[in-house]
Amino acid sequence: MRNRLSLLAALSAGFLSAGAFAADPVATAAVGKPAPAFALKDETGKTHSLAQYKGKTVVLEWTNPDCPFVKRHYEADTMQKVLAGADPKQVVWLAVDSTSTGTPERDATFKKAEGFTWPVLQDKDGKVGRAFGARTTPHMFVIDGTGVVRYAGAIDDDPRGANATPNNYVRKTLQSLSAGTTIDPSSTTPYGCTVKYGS
Repeated sequence: MRNRLSLLAALSAGFLSAGAFAADPVATAAVGKPAPAFALKDETGKTHSLAQYKGKTVVLEWTNPDCPFVKRHYEADTMQKVLAGADPKQVVWLAVDSTSTGTPERDATFKKAEGFTWPVLQDKDGKVGRAFGARTTPHMFVIDGTGVVRYAGAIDDDPRGANATPNNYVRKTLQSLSAGTTIDPSSTTPYGCTVKYGS
């Protein structure tokens, strides 16, 4: 109970939403528009580009291993469960770390500790994060097989982690894309820690 209360206090202290920020003039990502092209190396040095995943749905998750919101979601297996329920032949999950002080070694350690398999792309200079307008960790984007952003925003509707059955927007988006139905909502306000961009 003490650990949970400490985590909730940390979350409350660190809580920020995209509504607290002015629009980023560099951002070019928008729902219904083509996603910004990128090519980034992961924590092992392997390069991943959006173009190489053409024809597949790509989920981008902005992350920071030091953020309590990110830690909570990984301890609850939020991301892992969403990906497990998706078609592995059609869905690619990529984490992006735009933390200016981040390192591949830190992300590799985090990945091993949490036991997930997807790459953690290194965006130390923040160019890709700013292009997408990523505000928080986590901040989620779902891109369809044609390269169009179909969802942008929060992972779910439960910023405090208090709901036993949160509405997971990314899962709902993936299901709608698979079924060919309308994505609703297609955008929400992300929550979490601010992305720690450099100057």
